[in-house]
Amino acid sequence: MIRLALHRTLLLFLLLFSLVIGGCGFLEKDDRSQAPPIAEKESAKPQSKPPQPQTQREPPEPQVRVSRATLAAVGDILLHRSVIRDAQKGDTYDFNKMFARVKPYLESADITFANQESLMGGSHLGLSGYPRFNSPLEIGDTLKWAGVDVVSMANNHVLDRGEQGILRSIGRWVELGMVYVGANKDEADRARIRTIERNGILFSFLAYTYGTNGIPVPEGKSYLVNLIDRDQIAADIAKARESSDVVVVSLHFGNEYVRMPSQEQRELAQFVADQGAHVILGHHPHVLQPLEVLHSVQGHQALAIYSLGNFIAAQDKLHCQIGGILQVEVEKRESPDHTTIQIHSPAFLPTYIHFKNWKGYTIIPMDQLTDAELPNAKQHLHEIQSHLSRYVPNLQLIATKGQ
Repeated sequence: MIRLALHRTLLLFLLLFSLVIGGCGFLEKDDRSQAPPIAEKESAKPQSKPPQPQTQREPPEPQVRVSRATLAAVGDILLHRSVIRDAQKGDTYDFNKMFARVKPYLESADITFANQESLMGGSHLGLSGYPRFNSPLEIGDTLKWAGVDVVSMANNHVLDRGEQGILRSIGRWVELGMVYVGANKDEADRARIRTIERNGILFSFLAYTYGTNGIPVPEGKSYLVNLIDRDQIAADIAKARESSDVVVVSLHFGNEYVRMPSQEQRELAQFVADQGAHVILGHHPHVLQPLEVLHSVQGHQALAIYSLGNFIAAQDKLHCQIGGILQVEVEKRESPDHTTIQIHSPAFLPTYIHFKNWKGYTIIPMDQLTDAELPNAKQHLHEIQSHLSRYVPNLQLIATKGQ
């Protein structure tokens, strides 16, 4: 019985021992199930990224400064006797009424240029018309009032009253605070480049004439008038370019009453452009001649108008009564290492000198004309646009807003 009991006791002990060992085995398995596998642990580590190439930053765009200004120009201010009489008010003269209808278009430009064809020597030297002109000083007051800033004196009538006429005229322009070009009071004045600044753009002005109607320049005083001389023009333009952004050159040349430029005119204009001029203003024919864009050997473009015609005069042929206002936009682009000048948007306002029986002189924009003032006015306006556009297709005309 004791042996049986021992046997049972031994079996019970072995059973309990195996249960304890087995239980330990389950706990160990549960522990492993709570821990992530090694492969997963390794995948959880942060991955080292391959080195990225450093991106090169684009250099900043160079700062470009853009400036713009408008330049306007008109043709001949040529005061015949009847024009002077029409302006007389007792002992003085008033030309304002003649310019009143074009004043808004002259003064709207940043700079306005005119060719003072008849000498402005004043009553002291004796007023006169053709063939040797001398105009009242009051025409200067009217031009300033109307918006003109620069006048050319380089024309074939500049010596009509000799040296005294030039000096008195210059004195009056100085009193008015206006810029004169093409005639000079002495050598120092001849050497001075005339400049005007507008909107950050510096303009220089030069003017030359083909001659002086056979009147000799006083001996030893060649400085009095700028005659057309290619070497001198080249030197003057080079000097002007050193001190300014834009060079404007007035040329008194061509054939009177001829509506197309001569070969000589076109060749001289090309020469002037090749020296570095940007705008070329022609005078002397007393009729309008076309515009042309010239390509210079320096690589820039210049705009030439071969004749601006009469702006005020007493010549009764149709095309001598038609003139106008040329307007262009000048653009200056400046970067740290480069500056460019471009002439944009040429436009033209045709004008008509209306008078009757040599009285009542008035400059009228042609798009304001009635058929009573000029028969077939619209047809004439279209013809002028076509004529001026001969070398510059689709030239824009400036439209006015009426009287």
